[in-house]
Order: sequence, then C-alpha cells, then structure tokens
Amino acid sequence: MDTTRNTVLEAWMDEHGHSSNSLAEAVNAAVGDLTGRVGGLDGSSVRDWKAGRVRWPKSATRAALEKITGLPATALGFVPRGRASSRPAPPQEDPVNRRRFVTAGTAVAAVTATSAFASPRRIGTTDVERLQHRFAEIIASDHRHGGQLGIEHKAAALADEALALQNSGSASQRVRAHLYGCAAAFRSSAMWAAIDGRRYHDAIGHMCEAQALAELAADPAIKFRIWSHAGTLYRHMGRPTEAIAANDVARNLSLTRRDPMFASLGLARQAAIHGVAHRATATRRSFDQAQEAMNRADPAAYRPVWMTSFYDQAELDSLALCAHLALGDFETAEAHAHRCLAALRPHMQRSKAIATTRLASAQLGQGDLEPAAVTAMSVPVKAAAHHPRVAQMLRDFDTQIRTVAPNSPATRTWRQYARATWKETL
Repeated sequence: MDTTRNTVLEAWMDEHGHSSNSLAEAVNAAVGDLTGRVGGLDGSSVRDWKAGRVRWPKSATRAALEKITGLPATALGFVPRGRASSRPAPPQEDPVNRRRFVTAGTAVAAVTATSAFASPRRIGTTDVERLQHRFAEIIASDHRHGGQLGIEHKAAALADEALALQNSGSASQRVRAHLYGCAAAFRSSAMWAAIDGRRYHDAIGHMCEAQALAELAADPAIKFRIWSHAGTLYRHMGRPTEAIAANDVARNLSLTRRDPMFASLGLARQAAIHGVAHRATATRRSFDQAQEAMNRADPAAYRPVWMTSFYDQAELDSLALCAHLALGDFETAEAHAHRCLAALRPHMQRSKAIATTRLASAQLGQGDLEPAAVTAMSVPVKAAAHHPRVAQMLRDFDTQIRTVAPNSPATRTWRQYARATWKETL
C-alpha cells in the first residue's frame, strides 16, 4: 500500500491552525450540515489522512472537507482511487530567454482536459470578479504567513479552476482574456510562495506556466509581476546575471513608462540584485532612481491589488536593507531597516519578521552585540518556526554571533533564548 505522506494537507492544517482533533471536529460538524447526521471521525482519522494511509476519504467526508477549506479534495493532496500518487519531477532549469512559451501547450491541455465534463453556460464578469476576490485572499494570506506550501497549492488549484472555466461555456474575448489573466495571477502567487519558501525548483515550474498564461492574457501588469518575480528567484538562487536579465524584461515593458510606480519597483529590485553581485555604485544609483520614480508616481492612480498591497516606501527601504547588507555597508543597512519598520503597514507580518531579522544582522555587523541579540529575540516565534526564509536568516545570525563573539554575554543570552524558544529550528 502506498503511504506517501499528504504534505499538502499538513501544510493547509498548519497554515489554518488545525490540529488533527480540531479538523476532525470541524469535518464532523460539516458532515452533519450536509447529511443531517454528525460524522464520526476522530484525530486518528485525520492522522491517517496525513500519513497517507487513507488517500481518498468517503464522499460525504470529501464534501465536508471541501466545504471547510474551499478547495477540491485533489488540491488538498488526496488522490482518487486508481491514480498514481507520486508527484512529477520538477522541471529542469532552462535559460531565461527560452521560457516564455515553454508550457503554453500545458495550459491548453489543462483547458481541453476539462471540456468533456463541463456543462455549457455563459461565462461573464461575475465569474472573473469571483476569481479576483479569491486572488485578493491569496495575497492577504501571503502577507500574513508567506512561503507556506498550502498557499502555493491553493494558488495553483485556483489557476487550474480559472483555466477550466475557459471551456465550460461561451464567453466574450474580453472575458476570456481576463480568465487567462486570473490564471496567470494565481500561478504567479504559487511561484512567489515557492520562492519565499525556498522551494526554487517548484518556483521555476510555476514560472513557466505563469509566463505562458500571461502571454495569452496580454496583461502587461501581470507580465511585469511574473518577470520581476523571476528576477527575485534568480537573486535568491545566487545567479545575478540571470536575475538582471529577467528583471530587465519587466523593466522594459511599456507599463513602466506609463506608471513611475512600476518603474520604481523594477529599479529597486534591480538594485537588490546589484547588491548581491557586490556592485556598490550600481546599487546606490538604482536606489536613487527608484526613489525618484516613486516620488513622481501618482498615489491615486489605479494599480492591481498585488501591487498596492505591498509596494510602498517601506518595501523600497526593505530592498535597500537587503542590498546594503549584501554589500557589507551595515550602517546604511541599519538606517533602511529602521525606516522600513517604521513605515510597514500592519498586515505586512511576514515583511516585519524579515526586516527585523536583517536589522539584527546589520547591528551585529557593526559590532553592536547586545542590541543585535535583543533585536533577534524580538522576531515572532511563529515566523521563525514556520517561515523558511526567516528561519534560515536566524540560523545565519546564530552562526555569525557565535563566530564573532563566542563567549560574550550577549551571545550566551541569545543562545539560551534560541535553544529554549526554537529548539530544533536553529
């Protein structure tokens, strides 16, 4: 019997704060709502799902799960009887200039596969608006949690849902373009969740899908998002040449000439790439240009929700903080960290944890051991335990402070706190 663990369900439970017992109780109640008779599951039933011992629950249980989560059972990692459960190997990395249409056939096949089972109907703006609302929910979840496997899979499932609508009925050309745009947006969010969770091979797969869908949508804003994310992906992978090339695709879109805010984001991310490549002059020049473009931007102009929800002065300073840390300019990095943290909006919880951790590294780089330790200890425990990027940065901080001053009181205080608080995380 195949007992591959259902890591997708585990990730969804972790994101939504469910234990095995609490999910069983919620499913039982939902079964009662659907059938009139409360279900009889317990925590061991859910543990069987997570362990892969039960890969396809009974129909009433699946319906209850879908009611609770808003996702089809397959998007929760369950596998219908008779299907293989193994995931396909992640795609190999190709040069940037070969990726734009590499998976256009995959997108078309996904639409065609659903057409035989769809009921004809008229697809309209209401369907698009519903998907756009779900996209806003994905964005909000990313800002709260970031990098979670559950967010990645939910976004990918919603991209497939948007594609399935294409052949479920008739629609105008405008509506079809919007549906492709929604699918591209969801794929780009799956890509970002994978980047943020340091699952880079998975991110490349989502990127290829998103690029093909964005071409079908002919939406310059979502094209910008995808190629700008591609630059960030390669920056995190330590490949600045490809990062610059990908980010240049975003920066050369006509959208950046019409709206200085998009130009500013492209320049700020370009500066972060220069920082990783240790190009100090180019870093400072790009940030100056990014700040100037932001100052010119019309704050009242319409922009998509993914842009307005995160890019502002705080994000520009966050990217500057990242770049100057990479350059070893710790004093400038600390100044940007304080500016970022002062300006962050309340919903940017993931960003706050990242900026705080980087601030600790900037203080440590200047030899301020006690302030650095205090700052690192202020990072929320939940962020350190559940966000892969924050956890890695704290591990790096731990290594640095023990290397710089292994016997200092600040290091001992930090180590005691880290062992007691995060145990296996660091």
